[in-house]
Amino acid sequence: MRHVVVTGGGTGIGRAIAAAFAREGDQVVITGRRPEPLARTAAELGEAVRAVAFDASDPLQVERALADLPASVDVLVNNAGGNTDIGGPEPADLAEVAAAWRANLEANVMSAVLMTTALRGRLAPRGAVISFSSIAAHRAGAGSYSAAKAAIEAWNLTLAADVGADGITANVIAPGFIDGTEFFRGRMTDARRSTLVGQTATRRAGTAEDIAATVRFLASPAASHITAQTIHVNGGALS
Repeated sequence: MRHVVVTGGGTGIGRAIAAAFAREGDQVVITGRRPEPLARTAAELGEAVRAVAFDASDPLQVERALADLPASVDVLVNNAGGNTDIGGPEPADLAEVAAAWRANLEANVMSAVLMTTALRGRLAPRGAVISFSSIAAHRAGAGSYSAAKAAIEAWNLTLAADVGADGITANVIAPGFIDGTEFFRGRMTDARRSTLVGQTATRRAGTAEDIAATVRFLASPAASHITAQTIHVNGGALS
């Protein structure tokens, strides 16, 4: 039995990851900013899953949450994040530009850095840290979100070097379009979905279960010599 922490674990990809580890008999802590979906998911997934609500991008909240997190962590999944620009107005001045960029950097980069730093001393030997980038880091058009996800990939190289001596791996997953999540906040049109699916070689949308399966592999003994890598899970949409 392993102890697993999944940030952003209440919905979508995070929920699927938590469910996959729970089915394997692992003990899972899911975290996130919204208590209600966290509690609901924990109840639905059973006794193996426990919810701890806090904002992983806030250092004070992370520090306070440490008492509720496992004393030893075999797998840390830095899944929290998202494109904070979606649904917001276009910045009207430099102050708003700065705020918009900081929002994406905090949600996607600081959440992963703070959680990993806070739990570094608890990471078990031969454990795994898995963080999330995006296909957007390798394409034009997503501005600060693309930059934030590219930063995750760069930071992971340093992280892998730091934890490698303890047999801990550190890898990044970069999903393409994943259906059935809250990422687009209800703004996904049929035309846009058709375009994204049409960009894949597999001619289908990705699923949260596709990502969960990749996470489980990277956290398994079979991947113990894979580290400092970005794994693209996008059905061939990136070429």
